[in-house]
Amino acid sequence: MKSIICEEPNQLKPKEISYPTRVEGEALIQIKRIGICGTDMHAYKGNQPFFTYPRILGHELSGLIIEIDENEAGLMVGDQVAIIPYLHCGACLACRKGKTNCCTELSVIGVHQDGGMCEVLSVPITNLMKTNGISLDQAAILEPLSIGAHAVRRANIQKGETVLVIGAGPIGLGVMAFAKHQGASVIAMDINEERLQFCQEWAKMDATVQAGEGSFQTLAKKTNGDLPTIVFDATGNVHSMEGAFQYVAHGGTLIYVGLVQNEIRFFDPDFHKKELSLLSSRNATRDDFMYVLERLQAGGVNSDAYITHHCPFAEMIVHFDRWLLPESKVIKAMVKLG
Repeated sequence: MKSIICEEPNQLKPKEISYPTRVEGEALIQIKRIGICGTDMHAYKGNQPFFTYPRILGHELSGLIIEIDENEAGLMVGDQVAIIPYLHCGACLACRKGKTNCCTELSVIGVHQDGGMCEVLSVPITNLMKTNGISLDQAAILEPLSIGAHAVRRANIQKGETVLVIGAGPIGLGVMAFAKHQGASVIAMDINEERLQFCQEWAKMDATVQAGEGSFQTLAKKTNGDLPTIVFDATGNVHSMEGAFQYVAHGGTLIYVGLVQNEIRFFDPDFHKKELSLLSSRNATRDDFMYVLERLQAGGVNSDAYITHHCPFAEMIVHFDRWLLPESKVIKAMVKLG
């Protein structure tokens, strides 16, 4: 069957691979949609942590069940599903506490093992979510939006709090939307003015701040000098992540949503002076997927505007380099099969 493989950095190639063999507890999924995210692009450029080559990318996936045994979830052949790409052991301390997103043996489809840039994929039934009633496109964006939903859940936002989200990419946009849904007053920060305009319209931001010289003064003015009590950094940029400490109010919380392959440094006296809480947010859980599914079903997320680019599977390699360019103005690219 057809697949696209990342042989090495900056090299995507079509490749014929064997049809997957389904084992007990798995289902065969005919892949219909593949969302392209920052992880795929970082892997393509050779700067994705915990990554080896060659690798079939693709972890934002939706499709149809074409083969499955009788199961407790009641899933059947023909059901439309989203794939939860985080394969966990179920036995480690994190899994036993319900934090399957940070399992000690975590393997992410499309990152640590081959992913969904292919026609058919065998997936554990426990990693499938029935999505009849929403579109295939919407089912494929459950994963990136769930990452934002998980970060917001980590933050324990109280209604009326002032929240800053740094980074107006696909993950940051999800954080903004779900923070708003929790009743926060949300400010977006990014270096790109067009992105800020998009997130203000898409996520109904209360204010925006362009990152760079004078951004602290602008933010302080917009918060009457108080600064936000919760700051999310969804950039995956070491300079932004280190600089984010300055934007958090005394007694506040900073959450790193983005991942960077580098050290993060901060000045400890400032950290202690503010008595900051520093959190990381990794991936998402089934509960987060369920929450986002409910929001999509209720019409609470404008998926049509979120997905800005489409192409058929056969043309993806041609488009991939273009999607990396800022002038392409990609928010979320979606690849279609069939």
